[in-house]
Amino acid sequence: MTIDWAALGQVFGVTLVVTVGLVGLFTVGIVGTSRKPVREGEAAAATAPGAGARAGALAAFALCAAAVAYGIYLIVAA
Repeated sequence: MTIDWAALGQVFGVTLVVTVGLVGLFTVGIVGTSRKPVREGEAAAATAPGAGARAGALAAFALCAAAVAYGIYLIVAA
């Protein structure tokens, strides 16, 4: 039995890049929906994210869901 080290390295590299990209995209979604912290001396209420930030966060979450659905499709498809 022989191991194709080049193919194994390619799989590792693609997996690493896709994983880091997906986690980064999810982080963008979380940041887009988070409230901004209150600075010292300002009113006590935290400010909600703007409409653009929410739309970007929604798009990031939609891309994450599409990537997960595509991964499941690749695994299940016969």
